[in-house]
Amino acid sequence: MLRSLNRTLIAGAAMTGALTLGSSGLAGAAGTTSSTATLASRCAKAEARVPKIEARLAKAADWLPKAEARETAAKAAGHTKVAEKIAGRITKVEKAVDHGKTVLARIAERCGGAAGSTTS
Repeated sequence: MLRSLNRTLIAGAAMTGALTLGSSGLAGAAGTTSSTATLASRCAKAEARVPKIEARLAKAADWLPKAEARETAAKAAGHTKVAEKIAGRITKVEKAVDHGKTVLARIAERCGGAAGSTTS
């Protein structure tokens, strides 16, 4: 019984290896045409997101000065905990703005479209 179990395991491993190598060979043969189509579809999706990213960047640009003014007013009034919370939000929004600008730059670099046209 042990001998038949070993044979079954070896046969299963051989089949798995053959199927794995066979499918990778097929993927390698179709690589150039599918990669071009994939790049085009990825760029189309990325460029469709550009207006939404730019809108969020514009909204953040409007929000940041107001939040900084609230932080300053809270500090002046002696509300340090409130000021710390506002500062934390400001930091979070600034990180999001930096990330948004990075994403727009990557889209423009990789897809060569009009991405990031209004990044300032």
